[in-house]
Amino acid sequence: MPLTIGLFGTGRLGSAIRRVADGREDVEVRWAVGSRDRLDLSPVDVALDVSTGSAVAEHVDWAARTGTDLVIGATGWDPATVERDLGIRVLVAPNFSLGVALARRVSRLLGEYAAASRAEGIPVDLAVTETHHRHKVDAPSGTAVVLREALARGAGTGTEDVQTTSLRLGEVVGDHEVTLATATETITLRHTAHDRDLFAAGALTAATWLTTRPAPGLFTLDDLAEDHLKETA
Repeated sequence: MPLTIGLFGTGRLGSAIRRVADGREDVEVRWAVGSRDRLDLSPVDVALDVSTGSAVAEHVDWAARTGTDLVIGATGWDPATVERDLGIRVLVAPNFSLGVALARRVSRLLGEYAAASRAEGIPVDLAVTETHHRHKVDAPSGTAVVLREALARGAGTGTEDVQTTSLRLGEVVGDHEVTLATATETITLRHTAHDRDLFAAGALTAATWLTTRPAPGLFTLDDLAEDHLKETA
């Protein structure tokens, strides 16, 4: 039996998820609703929320009330919404690319390198730059925020110490750069998404993985990535 999925969000990513799912036999999208649609929905194994930040709280309440596992890919919402006992499995991922999960880990290492350099009296500049299509509303992107937090945590400093730049250009799917610079060297980590199908496939992987967790709780894409890295090691 295929895993049954519901979609909150019918925009670019939601449409891509549905299209990718239609080409697979292990998952089935039962419904897809926009932000103004009613929530009298048929039961599914897991719901994917790729809508807007303002709608997340309502979708979380619906998931808890119906006992439906939930993957949240929307950004710009209050994390306190899921920091309570919901009785379901919830996975939060501002970006569904496992490559970005890896970039987050490397960003933490770059931050630690910055801390070591500063301990030796070497001035270090840290920056995160992100570019997305002109239609994207939030800035910086959720992914940029995650990378910035990892960089700052590794460096032992606040996120205000990380220069952050957002660009909205054309139809760019997603481009993120993490930079460490001193007077003698520059290290740049870059992740570029070439096609929205990358995130669609990752969202379906996240939904499938979430339903295999042995107990309710709150998870992130880092948890999934940890399993993935173990499997491929």
